[in-house]
Amino acid sequence: MEETILEIDGLNLYFTQYERGLRRRILRPVCNLSCRLAAGRMTAVVGASGSGKSLLAQAIAGILPYNCRMEGTIRYLGRPLDKRARASLRKGEIALVPQGVSCLDPLMKVGDQIRKGKTDAESRGRCRELLARYGLGPETETLYPFELSGGMARRVLIAAALMDRPRLVIADEPTPGLESSTARRVVGHLKEIAEDGAAVLLITHDLELALETADEILVFYEGKIIESALPEAFRKGTQLKEPYTRALYRAMPEHGFQVWEEA
Repeated sequence: MEETILEIDGLNLYFTQYERGLRRRILRPVCNLSCRLAAGRMTAVVGASGSGKSLLAQAIAGILPYNCRMEGTIRYLGRPLDKRARASLRKGEIALVPQGVSCLDPLMKVGDQIRKGKTDAESRGRCRELLARYGLGPETETLYPFELSGGMARRVLIAAALMDRPRLVIADEPTPGLESSTARRVVGHLKEIAEDGAAVLLITHDLELALETADEILVFYEGKIIESALPEAFRKGTQLKEPYTRALYRAMPEHGFQVWEEA
């Protein structure tokens, strides 16, 4: 059995919303969520945009909005991932590939951002090694983010995430706006990270892309993981238990783009 890197048990997220007349209501966009991420495996969370998938990434990384309250347990290598643990682990062991390339500092050169300001020979060598791995020349270090194409910027974000050889990588919608071939390359790079021994969580609305690379598919619907399935189950259309999951299968291009109408 693979080593468990991250385990989430009974995760609930709550937002307080105030309406007219100071009426208050509680929103729960993530409900009783549990999952396990193992070393050497890529796990994909798929679902519609706005279903709360990105909040899962933020909960793990400890960057939830200030008005969000969390219940449940997140364990990293068997230990509770509390505020103090996140502060130390975020320096290297846990890496987040953010959703938007706007996270790159527009006033800082690429090399400085990947190295996180380090200038020693080992850090420079590691930076160039990562750039080469993702098809970027050493001259990329001297560029500013506005000089990068969309695909290059995505690869720079991945390189920055891998600088300290993390054991857990969370990729939050890493391919929006990219053409198909570029998106496949980006997700392929994430798959390589898993093959090197890390646990990778891919959060995406692109089911086809997830099926090409992930070892496990977690289907997210209305704040819950309603089903866990192997990619083979989607390819064959068998052993899919939930109506929403079966609807995702039927909506794929090779199955006729059938639209699901909720009962």
